[in-house]
Amino acid sequence: MQDWYWLWIPATLLAAGAQTARNAMQRHLTETLGTVGATHVRFLYGFPFAAILFAAGCAFAGHLPPMPDWDTVSWIATGALTQILATAAMLAAMRTQSFALAVAYTKTEPVQVAVFAMIVLAEPVTATSAVAILIACAGVIAMSGNPWRAGGHDWRATALGILAGGFFALSAVFYRGGILKLGEPVFWLAALTALALALGLQAVALTVFLAVTDRAALRRVAGAWRPSLFAGAMGALASAGWFTAFSLATAAAVRTLGLIEVLFSFAVGRRLFKQTVKPNELAGLVLVLAGVAILIVSA
Repeated sequence: MQDWYWLWIPATLLAAGAQTARNAMQRHLTETLGTVGATHVRFLYGFPFAAILFAAGCAFAGHLPPMPDWDTVSWIATGALTQILATAAMLAAMRTQSFALAVAYTKTEPVQVAVFAMIVLAEPVTATSAVAILIACAGVIAMSGNPWRAGGHDWRATALGILAGGFFALSAVFYRGGILKLGEPVFWLAALTALALALGLQAVALTVFLAVTDRAALRRVAGAWRPSLFAGAMGALASAGWFTAFSLATAAAVRTLGLIEVLFSFAVGRRLFKQTVKPNELAGLVLVLAGVAILIVSA
């Protein structure tokens, strides 16, 4: 696996790009499906693509992965639950602030990942990695300007974004733990196995939740299958990239490099939503890229 360690970098970049595309589509879907409905799209329509990737992975590897035990399932299930909560909080934040800045608020995640990974997985953070994480997160803070100023929209977007970052951090840590506990020596098959299991659990859980609480939303999700297929495909591709990276590198390193998504988000925001980039946002981007560069060089 050491020979393939470097693959965590392109896998993370692929994940960040696909996630940006998925977020853009989900932002549109929240207008017609609501927050929970748009969250469900990611998992319900992503699962078939995850299943296809898993089947292809088994065929390429020439064997099936070991059957996950209850300990492994509990780790992945915890990651799945916290990811659902993170996605819902992020989409709610997007409805109160610009697309790029709402995503930026969630990017306090790397610091939270580093802390949770030390506690849960006993993964140490090197001094260089800590510096890279802090520089990149300082860039996120710079981009947000003064999010603590008075105003309901700013306060709500900030709180939801940070909450989403915390849940994303927990999901990253538990997903990596589940992948490592699976015991599959082929790293990418371990990643695809965890991916299929996670999306399957998420699709079932949210389908049952909406069937009980909001059947109308479930019908809207079913009716919006055409645009949802793209969001599902991009979501599955993004998760495949994240899980592959988690199988090779620490959660803190992966999620810090994943901050490159902020750059992608600004590009999408300018092109699709006609948003302009302010001087503080440009300075923040420079800091994010600097932190990412330090992380890659020290990897």
